[in-house]
Amino acid sequence: MAGFENYSRDAAEIEAEIVRKGIALNIDWADEVEVRNLAREAVNHLADDVKIAASAPVDYAMLAKVELFGLAGVMLKTMEESAGEGFESHGGPAWKAFAKALWAEAKLRSSDTPS
Repeated sequence: MAGFENYSRDAAEIEAEIVRKGIALNIDWADEVEVRNLAREAVNHLADDVKIAASAPVDYAMLAKVELFGLAGVMLKTMEESAGEGFESHGGPAWKAFAKALWAEAKLRSSDTPS
């Protein structure tokens, strides 16, 4: 319901999950090249990855990545919704690093698309 969202709380919860996945994947959020490569992978993410992640034997790194990529969508949606309410929401360093890389990757893709 519009106007009743606690974007600050949502952002903090999403940030905490991003940090947890980053720990599981040994991501250095300060390494712009590493984060940009992760963002590129997130943008290229296919439904087939979900099937691979669900297959035996369990690949915990793949599961963490699939969950991280899902969090990227939630993160971007939270920013979009809060902006629509006139409120800028964002998490901490991991959120900001990942969002910056995702936006850069999306911008690169849009500039590669013929008009």
